[in-house]
Amino acid sequence: MAALSAPGAGAGKRALVTGVSGFTGVYVVNALKQAGYRVFGTVRADQPAGIDQFAVDLADAAAVGAVVAQVQPDVVVHLAAISFVAHADVDVIYRVNIGATRNLLAALAAAPHRCSKVVLASSANIYGNADVGLITESQAPAPANDYAVSKLAMEYMARLWMDRLPIVIVRPFNYTGVGQDARFLLAKMVDHVRRRAPAIELGQLAIARDFSDVRTVATCYQRLLETGQPGQVYNICSGQSVSLQGALDLLADIAGYRIAVSVNPAFVRANDVLTLAGSNAKLIEAIGPIDAVPLATTLRWMVEA
Repeated sequence: MAALSAPGAGAGKRALVTGVSGFTGVYVVNALKQAGYRVFGTVRADQPAGIDQFAVDLADAAAVGAVVAQVQPDVVVHLAAISFVAHADVDVIYRVNIGATRNLLAALAAAPHRCSKVVLASSANIYGNADVGLITESQAPAPANDYAVSKLAMEYMARLWMDRLPIVIVRPFNYTGVGQDARFLLAKMVDHVRRRAPAIELGQLAIARDFSDVRTVATCYQRLLETGQPGQVYNICSGQSVSLQGALDLLADIAGYRIAVSVNPAFVRANDVLTLAGSNAKLIEAIGPIDAVPLATTLRWMVEA
């Protein structure tokens, strides 16, 4: 574990963010620091820990408890998870997404210092192929893959702790930005375009997703720490969907050339969620207006980074 740094003159509340070295974690840490939090974080046990960071296996309940006891967080954002839907090891998906979350909640509930808010990152994948226009938080779950099942199970497990902890659950729809792993669709497409690759293999081009900018998502998490209502679930989304073909068209305009696309049957999953678009009305009611970044602007940022 890393030693704690001395608090700065302007130190405010103490925030604990799990998974700070991940794609989302980097932006959440930045948003929290800008809001005045002193941010502590966890990284994987096999990663080097920086200042105010702890290398810890979240599957180790005792180690998680030790981190919570040392940090004594005022607020928590739990991001650490297996986030890739097609992850090959299903056992790891369930152990990390459910078991590690339970260890964190148990440690927080047992700590003498009480948190004012705990934000748990679930996923809009729990809705599955919902046959509606914009999905609201009241939509019945219909998970279509192990990743989605693990996230829904995590939500149900978290409800066992809601009488002891001020838990807010977020269901982010798809989002992207600089630093996202190229296994994810938009990041893969941007990577090919940045390299001026002549061709790319994709799955179903008709798949449509509600894409947000990771910086917007991070800001939403930060604001929910202040105004999110414990026990509630919030969609994190833009309210609009764009097909992969539409994203390719945007990239063609940005890069000045059109990449050739071939459909690889290996990338077409029988349980693919075809269309996913959410309503952010409840989120806006909780945190106020969202300064959403257009997808074209996000893609240009990624291409030019």
